Amino acid sequence: MLFPDFLMEVKMRKKTLDEINEKIKEGKAVVLTAEEMTRLVKEKGAEEAFKQVDVVTTATFGAMCSSGVFINFGHSDPPIKMTRVWLNDVPAYTGLAAVDAYLGATEPSEKFNFQYGGAQVIEDLVRRKPVVLRAEAYGTDCYPRKSITTIITINDLNQAIMVNPRNAYQKYSAATNSGPTTLFTYMGKLLPEMANVTFSGAGELSPLMNDPDYETIGLGTRIFLAGAEGYIIGHGTQHSPENGFATLMVKGNLKEMSPEFLRAAVFKGYGCTLYLGLGIPIPVLNPGIARKTGISDEEIFTSLVDYSYPTRNRPVLKKVSYAELKSGWVEVNGKKIKSSPLSSLFMAKKIARLLKEKIIRGEFSLTLPVERLPEKSTVKTLEIREATVEQFKEEKREVPENVKMFRDDSRCFHCGYCLSLCPNGVFVKTDQWEIKAQTERCTGCGLCLEACPAGAIKVRR
Repeated sequence: MLFPDFLMEVKMRKKTLDEINEKIKEGKAVVLTAEEMTRLVKEKGAEEAFKQVDVVTTATFGAMCSSGVFINFGHSDPPIKMTRVWLNDVPAYTGLAAVDAYLGATEPSEKFNFQYGGAQVIEDLVRRKPVVLRAEAYGTDCYPRKSITTIITINDLNQAIMVNPRNAYQKYSAATNSGPTTLFTYMGKLLPEMANVTFSGAGELSPLMNDPDYETIGLGTRIFLAGAEGYIIGHGTQHSPENGFATLMVKGNLKEMSPEFLRAAVFKGYGCTLYLGLGIPIPVLNPGIARKTGISDEEIFTSLVDYSYPTRNRPVLKKVSYAELKSGWVEVNGKKIKSSPLSSLFMAKKIARLLKEKIIRGEFSLTLPVERLPEKSTVKTLEIREATVEQFKEEKREVPENVKMFRDDSRCFHCGYCLSLCPNGVFVKTDQWEIKAQTERCTGCGLCLEACPAGAIKVRR
């Protein structure tokens, strides 16, 4: 009768997310911050921690340059198809629909250069401040307006959806400068002769350090994003888990975010960036997760890199733990160097506690990912090759001599737009909506010529 006992033991060694969410709903869930879990695992072990704890809250608050907002401005009267957009003189990308744009956090103002940019506009919007919207267009039959200048606030926008391609680095290399002059970098001001060390990341509080195998962090995981509920929508750009540098792509509603957890910043010599607060709750589903959420700063190592070398593969001076980095001093070749964080550990702790309180009050339920993050790197090095625009221009296709109309079937995607234009029935559809061209019926009128969105139709007139 050992087999049923074994099954019972296995069952007892697992929890389900539904069970944990039910405990949250009933106000019975036991929730610890990642720092508290680290102490508990150290004192009682992972097995006991698993029995006692339902959820561990993780958090980070740091400069996340790869951030931005999709904005829908709504239509003016007469309407405009915005081809160039500025918000407080900061350009936004408009290669979308007529009144959609993407504002990147690091985009600099055309007027104030490095001192003001997309990050500052985003914070101004979140603070409900007025922002000057200026747009230009080339004018079309359906969008005749060619320019617009007006004042908006976030309440005037139809949507303001934060979509960040790369947030929440698992950890980040520390930086120093052995050269003779001060360097101004995205790792802050690096004094000469290795007079200081800077680092980023929250160490044992870092979300991806607490779930390195992505059991609970992945596509569809609900998160705390700058004061609002958000979601992970995939792995981030430069995702490199083999090297301990996993990243997340996330989204959330900017209209619900708080300026307490979203701050614009400027690094001298580098430009604008956006500090964001991000928290992720981890359900303790098994002892393995309990063990992983018990990770400590002493166990987390990163590279100390010398930024005096202007190359991608800068020299690594040593491997350094987050415990040493957070101590305020790093020893390199017998020399003690002052270290300081660029991330706000104070704010990360605050977010972890706040998320803990929200879960305890039943205000934040948990989700499991519908797809796990990839375990292999997506990072490649950009190769520099000789190139000219001319070599990529499309080859022109001429109409054969013996016909009036020619369709390039390699370009046609069978939209059927030509069906209502041709007066001679050249174009017909099959039951499956494949568009056939009966070229012998063409009179060369050219009505279909300028209309084909794929440029597949050529007519001799």
